[in-house]
Amino acid sequence: MENMTNGLAANGVAGMPHENGFHEPTQEELERELPMVFDGQVPLGELVARMAQSIYAEVTELAETLPNMSDSARKRTLVDWVVQTKRQVVKLYAVVKWARDADVVQKAMNVTAFLMDQNRQFEDALHGLKYAKESLDPARLRNHDLLTSLDVLTTGSYRRLPSVIKKIVIPPTPLTDEEVAKTIADVEDVMRYRLRMIEIIPCEMSRYRISGGRVFFVAPRLFEASLCVRGAHIDDGWFFVSVEFLFTVGGDQTGMQEFPRKPTGLLKRHIADEADARLAFYLPLPPDLAIPPQVEVPPRPQLPDGVADAPLVRVFNLLQMMSLSYQLEILWYQAQRMRSLGWAEYMAVGMANNRQTLTLSYWIRRPPPSVPGRPAPHHKVKIPPLGGTLTVSIVRIQPTNSKLGRSPKDRVLAALQEKAKLDSKRPSDEVEQLRLDVKWEPEKGALGINVSAEDIRLPAAELVINPDDLDIDTLLRMVISKHTEAILKTFQAQLHYSANTRNVFSPPGEVTLVVEDGVHALRVHLCADEVVIVTIDSRTGRLNLRDTGDLAAARRGPRFTAISDKLNENPTILAEALVRLRYNTIIDLAEQKANYLGLQSYRTRNWAAGEVQKLGPTARVMLYINLSNFPNHYLVLVITDEDFRYALISVKTLSDTMYGSLIMEDIGWLDVRRIHGEEISIGPREADASDAHTGQKRKRALNDDAGREHIELTPRFKLETQVLRELYAYCCARVAYTKVEQQFKLRNIPYTHVDSSTGAASPELAHVQSSLASSIPALCVQSSDILSGAPAAEAAMPNIRVTPLNWWSGEQAQVVTCVKLKYVQQPVGKRAGGSSTVIRPSKRIIYDTRDAIVSFLSEDVDKCVDEFLEEWARVSKMVVIAREVAQMSREKHWSDVRLLSFDLQTVEFAYAADYTVSITCTDQLSPSGGSYELYFSRILDEDVCMIDSDEAYNAHEDIEPFLRKLLRQGPLAPSLHKLVALLRDTLPIVAELEAIRADATRRGENVDIFPKTAGWYRILYADLRHALDFRVMTGARVMILDGSHSLFAGDATRPSSGSHAHHRTGDSAPFKSLTSHDRDRDSAIHLLQTIPDFKTIVTKTIQEVISQGVAGQITPIDIGVICEATAVRATGRTLYEKVLQCLSQSGNTA
Repeated sequence: MENMTNGLAANGVAGMPHENGFHEPTQEELERELPMVFDGQVPLGELVARMAQSIYAEVTELAETLPNMSDSARKRTLVDWVVQTKRQVVKLYAVVKWARDADVVQKAMNVTAFLMDQNRQFEDALHGLKYAKESLDPARLRNHDLLTSLDVLTTGSYRRLPSVIKKIVIPPTPLTDEEVAKTIADVEDVMRYRLRMIEIIPCEMSRYRISGGRVFFVAPRLFEASLCVRGAHIDDGWFFVSVEFLFTVGGDQTGMQEFPRKPTGLLKRHIADEADARLAFYLPLPPDLAIPPQVEVPPRPQLPDGVADAPLVRVFNLLQMMSLSYQLEILWYQAQRMRSLGWAEYMAVGMANNRQTLTLSYWIRRPPPSVPGRPAPHHKVKIPPLGGTLTVSIVRIQPTNSKLGRSPKDRVLAALQEKAKLDSKRPSDEVEQLRLDVKWEPEKGALGINVSAEDIRLPAAELVINPDDLDIDTLLRMVISKHTEAILKTFQAQLHYSANTRNVFSPPGEVTLVVEDGVHALRVHLCADEVVIVTIDSRTGRLNLRDTGDLAAARRGPRFTAISDKLNENPTILAEALVRLRYNTIIDLAEQKANYLGLQSYRTRNWAAGEVQKLGPTARVMLYINLSNFPNHYLVLVITDEDFRYALISVKTLSDTMYGSLIMEDIGWLDVRRIHGEEISIGPREADASDAHTGQKRKRALNDDAGREHIELTPRFKLETQVLRELYAYCCARVAYTKVEQQFKLRNIPYTHVDSSTGAASPELAHVQSSLASSIPALCVQSSDILSGAPAAEAAMPNIRVTPLNWWSGEQAQVVTCVKLKYVQQPVGKRAGGSSTVIRPSKRIIYDTRDAIVSFLSEDVDKCVDEFLEEWARVSKMVVIAREVAQMSREKHWSDVRLLSFDLQTVEFAYAADYTVSITCTDQLSPSGGSYELYFSRILDEDVCMIDSDEAYNAHEDIEPFLRKLLRQGPLAPSLHKLVALLRDTLPIVAELEAIRADATRRGENVDIFPKTAGWYRILYADLRHALDFRVMTGARVMILDGSHSLFAGDATRPSSGSHAHHRTGDSAPFKSLTSHDRDRDSAIHLLQTIPDFKTIVTKTIQEVISQGVAGQITPIDIGVICEATAVRATGRTLYEKVLQCLSQSGNTA
């Protein structure tokens, strides 16, 4: 059984929280009743967003300022920023942690506010009670109503109560639903009758409906109003009920709550009062109207005769004006909001005093600030202070204007209505046809550009205010967009047809008008893939330039900003600025590629006056790339209006000028298509400045026509890195070839160009190639021309090829000269290369033993011919010497003569037994014909060399100065034979003399042994007064004689032609450093004396030698003895010992 409380269900209906007939609210409902308090609170998201934006702004500022600081300042600033930012982030973190309890705090604040409100209500109640008490204290009761009291006492009823009290106190009996519906239906019938039979209804709001006791008039795109009649009589007028303005606010909805479609409150009261006054304009005042005393009511207007009242026309005119004014106010509010959002500086908004005309002026240009003492900048074209004006106004439509006013059908219907309802009368008011008129007036010469009238004409259907989308922003942007398009079209026409820019921007696709994200822009193709976009800011009216390149182009932002600032000061220089920007972009790209290749480039040089004009009148900007191997030569990238032109120039510094001005000595124009293509020309090409540019032209496809929307850009100024590398390499090659050719011309050596891919080449240089190497020809000269007068010219084949190398790299340029020998002399020895057929005996010589090709490498291009001739003289002589030595054993029957080593630089051979000589050529281009260096040695085992170094000594080393002259006497081959014969003939002498020297040194004797010429040796005894001479004679004979005697007259006084003899010093070299000239002079003054009893000594010596069985003939003469070479060692040793013994005895006797 259900629990009952006071006769009611405890919870009322099941599921409903009722108790004792009262509703018990839930906690959620109670919380919803709490007032929301946000005082002193900030959204957490806004705080985080501000912190992130602040940190980002500081990081951006640091990125811009840190590069300009020193290292220490940069580190200090960065540390300070990190500490400060960390502190702020920690604070934010603490706030975020605290914000987790924000809901609890919010609820507490709401409860606090609720309790404070309750407290205020209690205080108000207390004040009310106190006021009632204070006001009732002085109150007094009126005199007693005795008559009424008697009536009540006698009759028991109140018989004199006023009826008004009954009406006030006793409520009237309410109407039933049927009575209400009948009353409303009666009112609707009255309104329907009056509208159809009496009232003049404007055609503009002829659409109406009657419902709910009201009539609803609809004026499309203006308003919907509801009216009602005061009564059923003809004099009962209409009264205003409500109105809804039929418009929709577009764009930004911020603040639009101030403009409701359905007015309420005071605004509705104001509209109702004004509408009621218009509706009752000709009606008398209501009889129940309370008029204050002493107020004189003016007479009501009266209708003239023949005029019928038209209240609906008056209310239509009122609401129409209100609707249009309302829309105009909304547009004014939107314009003011645009100013607050960043348009204030560049847009002026004005409203007429009657609030019926709205004026917007856009692209306001502030005059430049005037600097005291400095005149204002003067421009050739005066730029207006604004871009244009947009005017929105409420205007009256003339009745005769059928396009904007009523249609013929509406005019006929209106006339029929007046005729039917008014008969011969006329209405008291006429319909005022109003509309919002939009007028756009672009300022003439805005941005310094006079645009054509056709470009700024907008259709009338576009310059309208759409009530369904009230948006002044959209309308203004449409007008600005049209103005922008017209200005950009004019700029485009100037770039296409102006005399200064026609050659640059006239090709199709160079300058196009495009739409990007709904904004008109001028797309200007600068070069290659570089495009600049020229736009006009719809807000500021400023010209902006931006790049469409990759991220690497971000560094151009400051440049574009600077150009944009100059343009906005004087927009008429746009064409000039674009041309300059184009040239700067082209030169930047070219310079970037040059830097990428590691090339040194300059934008200008210290040219003398008039030198730049040598590059032609079409040259606009130049980039000079210095050839690293040739400092006086430059690859010049000449930028013309159409494309690149390439020139190779040689310069000269004028020493007599103050700053060392440069002049162009030679200019050679390059054809990049031939260089980069299959063929190439090494010779200079004559060209003047009027030549066509050498860039690649656009090739139109077969299906390409004029109606094609996509315009292919002309690939102009598209300089590939590979092309620049090849151009630079080609210029280096051309300079190298020119320098070689100049050397040929100075020597009157004819030359021809041959294909570098054919002919013999050294395998050692096969890897040293370039992509252009096969395209650049080599130089070919005849050996009879270049080797004319050179030694061993007959050893070379007729054709000699000369090819510069390393001109394609940053290394020093070289020249290789390839000579094919008529006969092959295989190298031998340690440096012969082993199994390889290519040897490199020196840095400048490479020898291919298989093909007998000698490659001479010169690292100085300017002296390559001299170096080749020098190297050839050396190599050819070495080849001749090696060949002759190889043939001696067979031709001369010298079996012990053999070639030991040959590497084109040095020839080493054994001339007898283990005695060897090494020959090297030096100073081949000297006026004396060069010289030879001879190095003598012996072939001994390593053990012998380590035990006794004297065994490895070749005594012929002492006569090397005399022997080197022998090779320069006459042709090389015969001189070599004489040298070898002399070495073989003198070998017994020098061997024995070396043995005598060694024995004397071992015994401690002071004996001086030295050569006087190549075939004359002397032993000077210790007393320095006696000497024994050894002289080589023909037929392998040797004369040993007393040194005091001379074989020829004047021998004693004629100085030797030899230079100072080279002697070994120290214990192993007892020779004194006396020249033969000194000793001849001593002999001339009779320092040398005759050896005592020399003839007897000679006779004894011969007898002793013969007794020893020595082979060879020995013949005595008056002053000595003559013997064959085979007997010279025994004879010389014996004679030396006996003379030494004789001199010793003579010294002891003395």
